[in-house]
Amino acid sequence: MTFRFEAAPNAQGVELAVRVAAAIPTLKTERLILRAPQLSDFDTYAQIVASPRARYLTVMSREDAWYDFAQMVAIWSLRGHGLWSVEAQADGQLLGFVVLGFEPEDPEPELGFIFTEEGEGHGYAFEAASAARDFAFDQLGWNTIASFIVKGNARSQRLAERLGASVEREIAEADGTTLVYRHLPAQAGELV
Repeated sequence: MTFRFEAAPNAQGVELAVRVAAAIPTLKTERLILRAPQLSDFDTYAQIVASPRARYLTVMSREDAWYDFAQMVAIWSLRGHGLWSVEAQADGQLLGFVVLGFEPEDPEPELGFIFTEEGEGHGYAFEAASAARDFAFDQLGWNTIASFIVKGNARSQRLAERLGASVEREIAEADGTTLVYRHLPAQAGELV
Protein backbone atom coordinates (compact mmCIF):
# COMPACT_ATOMS: atom_id res chain seq x y z
CA MET A 1 0.00 0.00 0.00
CA THR A 2 1.27 3.44 -0.91
CA PHE A 3 0.25 6.34 1.32
CA ARG A 4 -0.52 9.91 0.25
CA PHE A 5 2.57 11.18 2.11
CA GLU A 6 4.70 9.25 -0.36
CA ALA A 7 3.38 11.25 -3.32
CA ALA A 8 5.77 13.66 -4.99
CA PRO A 9 5.31 17.31 -4.05
CA ASN A 10 4.31 19.97 -6.56
CA ALA A 11 6.96 21.55 -8.81
CA GLN A 12 7.94 24.20 -6.27
CA GLY A 13 8.30 21.56 -3.57
CA VAL A 14 10.46 19.41 -5.81
CA GLU A 15 12.71 22.38 -6.60
CA LEU A 16 13.13 23.22 -2.93
CA ALA A 17 13.78 19.55 -2.02
CA VAL A 18 16.56 19.42 -4.62
CA ARG A 19 18.19 22.52 -3.13
CA VAL A 20 17.96 21.14 0.41
CA ALA A 21 19.38 17.78 -0.69
CA ALA A 22 22.30 19.55 -2.37
CA ALA A 23 23.47 20.66 1.08
CA ILE A 24 23.94 17.04 2.20
CA PRO A 25 27.49 15.88 1.46
CA THR A 26 27.92 13.33 -1.30
CA LEU A 27 30.63 10.75 -0.67
CA LYS A 28 32.18 8.68 -3.45
CA THR A 29 34.10 5.46 -3.05
CA GLU A 30 35.61 3.16 -5.63
CA ARG A 31 32.22 1.64 -6.52
CA LEU A 32 29.60 3.62 -4.62
CA ILE A 33 27.94 7.00 -4.21
CA LEU A 34 26.57 7.94 -0.79
CA ARG A 35 24.03 10.67 -1.52
CA ALA A 36 21.12 12.54 0.00
CA PRO A 37 18.03 10.36 0.31
CA GLN A 38 15.25 11.03 -2.17
CA LEU A 39 11.53 10.46 -1.79
CA SER A 40 11.80 7.63 -4.32
CA ASP A 41 14.27 5.83 -1.98
CA PHE A 42 11.62 5.41 0.69
CA ASP A 43 10.07 2.36 -0.97
CA THR A 44 13.38 0.47 -0.74
CA TYR A 45 13.85 1.60 2.86
CA ALA A 46 10.34 0.45 3.77
CA GLN A 47 10.85 -2.89 2.03
CA ILE A 48 13.92 -3.52 4.19
CA VAL A 49 12.54 -2.42 7.57
CA ALA A 50 9.04 -3.87 7.06
CA SER A 51 10.36 -7.32 6.19
CA PRO A 52 12.03 -10.20 8.00
CA ARG A 53 15.33 -8.60 6.91
CA ALA A 54 14.77 -6.20 9.84
CA ARG A 55 14.55 -8.97 12.43
CA TYR A 56 17.59 -7.53 14.23
CA LEU A 57 16.17 -4.01 14.15
CA THR A 58 12.50 -3.35 14.67
CA VAL A 59 10.20 -4.72 12.00
CA MET A 60 7.98 -1.75 11.15
CA SER A 61 4.76 -1.01 9.38
CA ARG A 62 5.15 1.06 6.23
CA GLU A 63 3.79 4.09 8.11
CA ASP A 64 6.29 3.64 10.97
CA ALA A 65 9.03 3.17 8.38
CA TRP A 66 8.11 6.59 6.97
CA TYR A 67 8.54 8.23 10.37
CA ASP A 68 11.89 6.51 10.84
CA PHE A 69 13.10 7.44 7.35
CA ALA A 70 11.96 11.05 7.71
CA GLN A 71 13.61 11.37 11.13
CA MET A 72 16.96 10.09 9.83
CA VAL A 73 16.83 12.45 6.84
CA ALA A 74 15.76 15.41 9.00
CA ILE A 75 18.63 14.94 11.45
CA TRP A 76 20.90 16.46 8.76
CA SER A 77 19.33 19.86 9.38
CA LEU A 78 19.46 19.47 13.17
CA ARG A 79 22.84 17.85 13.80
CA GLY A 80 24.83 17.98 10.54
CA HIS A 81 24.74 14.21 9.98
CA GLY A 82 22.12 11.64 9.06
CA LEU A 83 21.10 9.04 6.50
CA TRP A 84 22.75 8.47 3.14
CA SER A 85 21.32 6.42 0.32
CA VAL A 86 23.96 4.12 -1.13
CA GLU A 87 23.92 3.51 -4.85
CA ALA A 88 26.23 1.74 -7.27
CA GLN A 89 28.28 4.11 -9.43
CA ALA A 90 28.09 1.71 -12.35
CA ASP A 91 24.30 1.68 -12.79
CA GLY A 92 22.71 3.83 -10.07
CA GLN A 93 21.10 0.83 -8.36
CA LEU A 94 20.01 1.65 -4.80
CA LEU A 95 21.81 -0.88 -2.60
CA GLY A 96 20.99 0.28 0.91
CA PHE A 97 21.57 2.96 3.49
CA VAL A 98 24.18 4.07 6.00
CA VAL A 99 23.57 6.49 8.82
CA LEU A 100 25.46 8.60 11.26
CA GLY A 101 22.51 8.80 13.59
CA PHE A 102 21.55 9.76 17.10
CA GLU A 103 18.18 8.33 18.01
CA PRO A 104 16.48 9.00 21.37
CA GLU A 105 17.35 5.55 22.71
CA ASP A 106 21.03 5.84 21.72
CA PRO A 107 23.45 7.01 24.42
CA GLU A 108 25.69 8.50 21.70
CA PRO A 109 25.88 8.90 17.91
CA GLU A 110 26.05 5.68 15.95
CA LEU A 111 27.18 4.25 12.66
CA GLY A 112 24.39 2.11 11.25
CA PHE A 113 23.82 0.24 8.00
CA ILE A 114 21.02 -1.64 6.26
CA PHE A 115 21.22 -3.10 2.78
CA THR A 116 18.98 -4.81 0.30
CA GLU A 117 19.39 -8.50 -0.34
CA GLU A 118 20.95 -7.64 -3.72
CA GLY A 119 23.37 -5.28 -1.99
CA GLU A 120 24.72 -7.89 0.40
CA GLY A 121 27.70 -10.13 -0.15
CA HIS A 122 29.70 -7.76 -2.40
CA GLY A 123 31.53 -5.64 0.18
CA TYR A 124 29.26 -2.64 -0.44
CA ALA A 125 28.27 -2.27 3.22
CA PHE A 126 31.94 -2.27 4.24
CA GLU A 127 32.81 0.30 1.59
CA ALA A 128 29.89 2.58 2.47
CA ALA A 129 30.28 2.25 6.26
CA SER A 130 34.00 3.00 5.95
CA ALA A 131 33.24 6.19 4.03
CA ALA A 132 30.60 7.30 6.56
CA ARG A 133 32.88 6.49 9.50
CA ASP A 134 35.77 8.42 7.95
CA PHE A 135 33.43 11.37 7.32
CA ALA A 136 32.50 11.37 11.02
CA PHE A 137 36.16 11.45 12.05
CA ASP A 138 37.57 13.71 9.33
CA GLN A 139 34.73 16.16 8.67
CA LEU A 140 32.72 16.16 11.89
CA GLY A 141 35.72 15.86 14.20
CA TRP A 142 34.30 12.96 16.17
CA ASN A 143 36.84 10.97 18.17
CA THR A 144 34.67 7.89 18.61
CA ILE A 145 31.52 6.33 17.22
CA ALA A 146 29.48 3.30 18.19
CA SER A 147 27.54 0.67 16.31
CA PHE A 148 24.69 -0.87 18.32
CA ILE A 149 24.21 -4.43 17.07
CA VAL A 150 21.82 -7.03 18.42
CA LYS A 151 23.72 -10.05 19.70
CA GLY A 152 23.24 -12.83 17.15
CA ASN A 153 23.29 -10.55 14.10
CA ALA A 154 26.41 -12.29 12.82
CA ARG A 155 26.55 -10.44 9.49
CA SER A 156 26.57 -6.98 11.15
CA GLN A 157 28.96 -8.16 13.86
CA ARG A 158 31.42 -9.35 11.20
CA LEU A 159 31.08 -6.04 9.35
CA ALA A 160 31.80 -4.01 12.51
CA GLU A 161 34.84 -6.19 13.22
CA ARG A 162 36.03 -5.87 9.63
CA LEU A 163 35.75 -2.08 10.07
CA GLY A 164 38.18 -2.45 12.99
CA ALA A 165 35.64 -1.98 15.79
CA SER A 166 35.53 -4.19 18.85
CA VAL A 167 32.88 -4.97 21.43
CA GLU A 168 33.12 -2.47 24.25
CA ARG A 169 30.16 -3.64 26.31
CA GLU A 170 26.81 -5.37 26.24
CA ILE A 171 23.49 -3.73 27.02
CA ALA A 172 20.84 -6.04 28.44
CA GLU A 173 17.42 -5.10 27.10
CA ALA A 174 13.95 -6.57 27.54
CA ASP A 175 14.06 -8.23 24.11
CA GLY A 176 17.71 -9.36 24.12
CA THR A 177 21.26 -8.11 24.29
CA THR A 178 22.78 -5.29 22.26
CA LEU A 179 26.51 -5.24 21.63
CA VAL A 180 28.19 -1.84 21.54
CA TYR A 181 30.97 -1.87 18.96
CA ARG A 182 33.50 0.95 19.35
CA HIS A 183 35.06 2.64 16.30
CA LEU A 184 38.12 4.84 16.80
CA PRO A 185 39.88 7.14 14.29
CA ALA A 186 43.10 5.08 14.32
CA GLN A 187 41.13 2.13 12.89
CA ALA A 188 40.56 3.95 9.61
CA GLY A 189 44.08 3.06 8.50
CA GLU A 190 43.98 -0.48 9.85
CA LEU A 191 41.24 -1.98 7.69
CA VAL A 192 41.35 -5.64 6.77
